[in-house]
Amino acid sequence: RLFVGAVLLFTLTSLLCGLARDLHVLVVCRALQGLCSGPMVPLSQTILLRAFPPARRTVALALWAMTVLLAPIFGPVVGGWIVDNLSWPWIFLINLPIGLFSFAVCTAMLRPDAQRGAAGPIDVPGIVLLVIGVGSLQAMLDLGHDKGWFGSPLIVALAVVAALAIVSLLIWEAGEAHPVVDLSLFRDRTFSFCVLIVSLGMMSFSVVGVVFPLWMQAVMGYNAFHAGLATASLGVLALVFSIVVGLHAHRFDARVLATFGFLVFAGVLAWDAHFTLRMTFVQIATPGLIQGIGLPCFFIPLTAATLSRIPDDRLAAASSLSNFLRTLSAAFGTAMSVTLWDNRATYHYDVVSQSVTHASANTQRFVHALNAMGVEGTRELATLHQVVMQQAYMMATGDMFWMASVTCIVLAAMMWLTRPKRGAAASFGH
Repeated sequence: RLFVGAVLLFTLTSLLCGLARDLHVLVVCRALQGLCSGPMVPLSQTILLRAFPPARRTVALALWAMTVLLAPIFGPVVGGWIVDNLSWPWIFLINLPIGLFSFAVCTAMLRPDAQRGAAGPIDVPGIVLLVIGVGSLQAMLDLGHDKGWFGSPLIVALAVVAALAIVSLLIWEAGEAHPVVDLSLFRDRTFSFCVLIVSLGMMSFSVVGVVFPLWMQAVMGYNAFHAGLATASLGVLALVFSIVVGLHAHRFDARVLATFGFLVFAGVLAWDAHFTLRMTFVQIATPGLIQGIGLPCFFIPLTAATLSRIPDDRLAAASSLSNFLRTLSAAFGTAMSVTLWDNRATYHYDVVSQSVTHASANTQRFVHALNAMGVEGTRELATLHQVVMQQAYMMATGDMFWMASVTCIVLAAMMWLTRPKRGAAASFGH
């Protein structure tokens, strides 16, 4: 009932977002949309795991992972086309027929959970502290870049509120009999390390999901649709290999598969770091095809390993906590990657601009070429500035790819600190 209700409320709040004509109203509606959609991902995973016997949970997890992985990959393609050809409200209004169809199917097919135990008391203080802490943190991440981060009193205030609320939450939950956040799950070494690896992995993935399309639009000059299309190339082989990994993951140690996936990701990110301003669309999109092989190879086994030592009666709590931290890490990675990208571009601009002088032979040749085309005076300076800025952001993009590549190598090594069950994807929940 909670899952079906979340689907319906998400659909209704999408309608409200699409009808909003004021930025402040849109922000409030988006917050409501996030509140309603929050339970959908962990509940969908828990429902699937409980519906399938242990021997078939690999396939269930693979199907679930396909939606989690591919939705944010193909979403920019649809969103880009809508922005370029329709208007932004349709990004939300398109959810109406999909949401109503999903609500009807879920209502018709889902049955009450036979394994559901007696409901415990609601941890009201924990929920309040969680909402305040996470809400303040999310607002800080969303507004930080535009406000100049900690140079803004608002960002400082949000950071203080978030820190106090989260610390208070941890103290409260440690002594709560029925906590909203079950911290005792972190006593399991495999669960703790896997959650940490997934969280760091999602932060690295934000380089591909956020910086890459921004670079394509701001630097390479592509529209939103083509930027989304290049990003979506990652999903082509990811779709195929999600099925392959789901069917055969039980034959391998989850650490071996995850290590392979991280190393593939690291190698392709290192390839991406060598991009230049003269790359064609095909050259830009091709690495994503290979990257799609690595994505399910680490995400599916890693998700299975996370839950491999969790008993059935705690699957819901473990799934909710791991997905919550994964989502929070993605939001943190999105904010940090854009800020770091801009900072690196500023650094490279300062370095490159020092060599753009009248005494430089390269500068003189470039200026003469501009003059031959009739570009002089202020237009000449503006063109020089644009060229240096493009090169600075190109170099900053390479820095981001290198950083993400090194992070993936570290995560591959961290996988061997976990101790999942043999064939974790097939045996978790026993």
